[in-house]
Formats: sequence, C-alpha cells, structure tokens
Amino acid sequence: MIPFLENVTRGRNIPRERLAEVGEHYYLFGGVSPINQQCRDLIAALRTRFEAESAEPLLRLPIYWGNRNWQPYIEDTVARMAKDGVRRVIALATSAFSSYSSHRQYLEDIDRARRAYGPEAPEIDLIRPYFDHPGFIDSFVDTTRTALAELPPDLRTQARLLYSAHSIPVTMAQLSGDPAIDYGSEGAYVAQLSEVARLVTERLAAAQGYELPYELVYQSRSGPPSQPWLEPDINDRLRELAAEGVTAVVVVPHGFVSDHMEVKFDLDVEASQTARDLGIAMTRARCPGTHPAFVAMVGELVAERTRGDPPAGLSRHTSRVHVCPPDCCRKNQPQAAT
Repeated sequence: MIPFLENVTRGRNIPRERLAEVGEHYYLFGGVSPINQQCRDLIAALRTRFEAESAEPLLRLPIYWGNRNWQPYIEDTVARMAKDGVRRVIALATSAFSSYSSHRQYLEDIDRARRAYGPEAPEIDLIRPYFDHPGFIDSFVDTTRTALAELPPDLRTQARLLYSAHSIPVTMAQLSGDPAIDYGSEGAYVAQLSEVARLVTERLAAAQGYELPYELVYQSRSGPPSQPWLEPDINDRLRELAAEGVTAVVVVPHGFVSDHMEVKFDLDVEASQTARDLGIAMTRARCPGTHPAFVAMVGELVAERTRGDPPAGLSRHTSRVHVCPPDCCRKNQPQAAT
C-alpha cells in the first residue's frame, strides 16, 4: 500500500510515518484498495451493456482502463490504445463534480500521458461533469431509500440525511467550474453538491410521503490546519446533532462514484463509530458503483458526446458545452486533495 499512497500524496510532503498509519486502515479490507476491483466491475457492466444486441452501433466500443495513481497507469493505457490503432477516445473520469482534483487534474493527466507517448497518441475527449445527470441522481435516490429502510421503523421519519463529500481547500472550491456559469461565491463544487442533495431529497421525500431534513457535510480532509478547507467535518457535525437531540442519520456519500477506501473507512468505520458513541442510529447509502441507472448513464453520456446532443441535466448548473474551457476548475494553491 505504501507505494500507492506515495503516488496519491506526491508533492505534499506527508511523512512516511503518516502513510504507514493510513496503510494500516487497508488491513480492515483485505490489505488492498477496493477501487481497482470496483473499476473492473463497472467495466464488466459497461461491456455487457455496450455489447448487447440492442445497443446503438456507436456504443459498441472497446473499453480501456487507466489510473492516475496505480496500475494500470494512464500512460500505459494510452500507449496500448495507440498500438491497437485507436485514434479517438471518449474518457470517463470516476468523479461527477467540478473542482481541480475531480476534473481539471484529469485533463492534465490525459495531456501528460499523450505527450509522453508522442504525436501518434490518440485524441482523448473527457466527458463533462455529470453530477446532475438523471442516472446519477436516480441511483442515489434508490440507494438512499434502501439505507433509510434499514433504520428502525420508529426512527425513519426523524432521520437526518447527511450528504457527504470529500473536503477540499476553500480556495480550490471557489475556483472550480465553468467560468461562464454563476455558481455564487462558494464556487461550482459546493453549488453542485448542494444541487445533488436537493434533487435526491426531493425525489426521495415524494416517494416516502414525508419531508426529510438534509444538509451537507465533508470528510477526508488531508490539508494542514492553517489552510481553510470545506466544513463541517461529518464527525464534528454528528456531535452537534447529538447535542440537538437527533437520534438517527442516513449518510449519503454523494460526492463519490464508488464505495472506495475513503467511503469504507472514513464513513463505515470512523463516522459509524462516532455515531455509535453518541447513541445515534446511522445507516449509509451505497455509491452508484454498478447500479443500472449509473451504467445506463455512462452509455447516454457517450452517445451524447458522440452525437453532439445537448447535455442532459436536472439543475440550473448543468454544463451547456461538451468541451470544458481552458480556464475551468483552476488551481491556485500548492497542493490538491486526493
């Protein structure tokens, strides 16, 4: 795990002792990061959909896989595609939102990998942020409904929904997004997270027949104490809610696409223990992963990009362009979230 964590934290001067401490967390989950298997599962589900007889011809495409921080590295994947004769690629980042780390950095990764191969590298178009695509929203409505049903019946109508996303530096959040869209002073990342929470809650409340209070929280902060990051931290907020008399919460990790380590440890271990210590009943919604609505969404995004259809979205913050402008999701601080 240490070489992987060194890749993740490169350039951030995190002591090796701290990496070893974090590496210990993986022993709770078989000693490996779960994300590679989750990628394999998603690819298998996509291949099944793309290769179905009913699939549009433009979706009958080969699928390749490249990682930023571990094998298979994106540089190796670009080289493989070039040797296979691939000339044009549509890329999906496993992150739905706009920020430097969740969007712009993928564009930089792609550019770096193409330059490393040379002029014969394939063209690669990155799919736009898809935070409010119906398939993303519907998958969370479904998994949140399931998590709500896991609470004791007498607590369900009292439950608070906590929508959790990776915290990032405040300055990074303020610089995120398409400069042509007015997201307000907080920036695109917070505005988009707020929209997803609203959309999921409204649909869930309509299905359940009663209102559900909800709010945003953040997790997995990794920056120095001197640097302002998005708050509140989920564990801090759980303590405040307990003092307010809240007895049940459903945590919805809407900032993530799959149940990777930061979800499984930071929420299922740490936050869950905090809730137990406080006497709060807590359940967690699963991330989209291979949910049928999410898999269908990927196909729709590929078709949208190939045909040039108007971007599909459920909020006023939907990107209206397929190609992100050069100054989207800028970065003005020395380190990025992982």
